Amino acid sequence: MKNTPSFVALLLLSLTALPVAAVQQPAGTPWVTVGAGGQLHYQTTTRGDRIVDFSHAGYGGGGVKLPVVPARREVAPSGGDDSAAIQAALDAVAALPLTDGFRGTVLLRPGTFHCARPLTLSQDGVVLRGSGAGQGGTVIEMTGEPHVCVVIAGERLRFPKETPASCFPITDAYVPSGVLSFSVQGARGLTAGDAILIRRLATEQWIHVMGMDALVRNGKPQTWMKTDAPITCERTLRSVQGNRLTLDVPLTDALDARLLAPGCAMVLKTTLPKRLVQCGLESLRITSPPPKGTLTARNNDAAVLDHCEDCWIRDVAMHDTLGNVKVEAGARRITLEDIHAVHAASVEKGAGYPADFLLVGSQVLINRCTSTGDGSFYVATLNSSAKLNVALHCKFQGKGGIQPHMRWSTALLIDSCQLPDGRIEFINRRTSGSGHGWAMGWAVAWNCTAKTLTMEQPPGAINWCIGCTGAFGKDSAGKGSWLEAHGAPVLPPSLYLAQLRERLGAGALKNIGH
Repeated sequence: MKNTPSFVALLLLSLTALPVAAVQQPAGTPWVTVGAGGQLHYQTTTRGDRIVDFSHAGYGGGGVKLPVVPARREVAPSGGDDSAAIQAALDAVAALPLTDGFRGTVLLRPGTFHCARPLTLSQDGVVLRGSGAGQGGTVIEMTGEPHVCVVIAGERLRFPKETPASCFPITDAYVPSGVLSFSVQGARGLTAGDAILIRRLATEQWIHVMGMDALVRNGKPQTWMKTDAPITCERTLRSVQGNRLTLDVPLTDALDARLLAPGCAMVLKTTLPKRLVQCGLESLRITSPPPKGTLTARNNDAAVLDHCEDCWIRDVAMHDTLGNVKVEAGARRITLEDIHAVHAASVEKGAGYPADFLLVGSQVLINRCTSTGDGSFYVATLNSSAKLNVALHCKFQGKGGIQPHMRWSTALLIDSCQLPDGRIEFINRRTSGSGHGWAMGWAVAWNCTAKTLTMEQPPGAINWCIGCTGAFGKDSAGKGSWLEAHGAPVLPPSLYLAQLRERLGAGALKNIGH
């Protein structure tokens, strides 16, 4: 949907009226406080934006205990290539009927399994479990040509084609980040429980305000986002009152009508496609030969999840895999728990650094994970599909960093994480790569320790730094309302856990081991 030249001209003339106060908070007021009864109180910007409720991240939408699924098949190491035997056991369990949503676990006995091919979980309710990630447990040693060790993925997602009857334009002049409700034009036909897509377009106006229409590298223009590229999130309607919709999970970005032509922000009634569900990888160690060459060279990766939800990886050690876990755009509501990565060697600095936890999907909880080694991004995000993700109580040792990587991911919480020699960077990557530009908005670093904190502030959004310790990088945006209690931890000790307790009760914390 292209905007008419006259409309664009009028909008561009009006952009100077966008006030800096649109993302400001009353001076001296904490963004989140704990009331006498333990309730959380949120301050907002002058336009209503607030810190997002991140408690929806993780398996089951947050606060749900990971299941323990009975073993139905066992495999012992053969001394040769065990790929076929393990895959045959996975396929056999995949053929069993579902019982309470699960088919069963393939249990790998203690010892070393040699695998030259990927192991794939592609049917609901199947788990691959070892006999422990430590000494005397189960080791998968990656051999042969470079590949992904474990793939958890369903069929490619396909949404039904939209029709005029399924489209409902958003009518609010401004929908703040972090809210659950807004109004549409004529909500007739929408009811509680409906699955919807909320879509807005990356208009010329918005790209211009973000300063992303003038990227040039080596004399060549760089494209941050294509004009009118869709930015979409999935939600379920909790209620419909007149033309006012209330969602199950908050929005992670603001919608400003001054930067959107009519029809560029829309609710689409839909049927969510079938995702793979209830699959997991547990209790083993994955080892790989050290990576070679640059980032673009083929090397071994540990695990990839895509087209799935309510899946998990827990109690897994990963040694010298180039990428440890990648959560693709089609995956959501994923828990990565007690994963311990070591990269004794890394790639040559060429096209960039690898990522230990690469998030392209949404509602991912990285819980009590660690990584040791230099030359990597410990946590990175990619693209606008990466929304509402959390790293909680993680420890990263080495000269690496946490860095959202490109093209406007939103709502990342780095909560109570330790990077004594590393860095946390919420930044504009400008012309890096192929024009990565603004990588992150509405992110929060909460009670973290890092050697360096770099907090840049996007136009019309905030990246918060609250209760964190570390020196500020040269590109940090000076002091402002985004910065609170530098060098001194704040209450609550964990934002995610406090939000989870408030939404679901103390039992939800116990369910996830806190």
